[in-house]
Amino acid sequence: MTESAGEKTGAKPEPTLLEQMGGVSGLIYSSVPVVVFVLANWLFGLQVGIWSAVGSAVAITVLRVVRKEPLQPAISGFFGVAIAAFIAYRTGSAKGFFLFGIWASLVYCGVFVLSILVRRPLAGVIWNFLNGTGKAWLSDKPSRFGYDVATLALAFVFGARFVVQRWLYEADYTGWLAFAKIAMGYPLYGLALLVVVWAVRRSDKRLKELEAARAAEEASTEATLRIKYGQTPPREA
Repeated sequence: MTESAGEKTGAKPEPTLLEQMGGVSGLIYSSVPVVVFVLANWLFGLQVGIWSAVGSAVAITVLRVVRKEPLQPAISGFFGVAIAAFIAYRTGSAKGFFLFGIWASLVYCGVFVLSILVRRPLAGVIWNFLNGTGKAWLSDKPSRFGYDVATLALAFVFGARFVVQRWLYEADYTGWLAFAKIAMGYPLYGLALLVVVWAVRRSDKRLKELEAARAAEEASTEATLRIKYGQTPPREA
């Protein structure tokens, strides 16, 4: 049985999108502080809810360190909870816990839309930067169009989060706010990532075809020049 190229070189397989998001555990961990906050606030009041949420975020971060899991999702999640808890403390309202996420969604939506308008769709910029695949996709209109669609899908996710959660915030539906934050978090984001995957595969296939066509054209041109100037390629032994 022959070894694959990855086995010969000892290279690790590229992480999947789910793994880059922190894996299944990351999806669960992101929901824990929100659930803890709502339950503790309902049972014991705002102060207990705030400290319980922060405490659960700290515990999750420590757990991921001990288990040697990716730290970036844990650290970003901890700071997100800390900021949300601080706002809830300053406003003296449980719904304030969700205020940072609501306005952050609006900002993200605006940034994604703006990137499309300036012809630098963020879905393509971020993906190709992280994977070191260069900027060839920018000069290919079909590839850029695919990334426009993917970026628009991400913008829609953040826009929907803002509209729905802002309405629930104004209506003082704290419990439903927690539900919406979880339901419109990773699950909805995951659906948008499916569009990103479609755009990536579409662009990669097209760029490979263009590269192959370019190589064939260069070979044909070189052969034509050799014949024109009486130069023949050396015969094989």
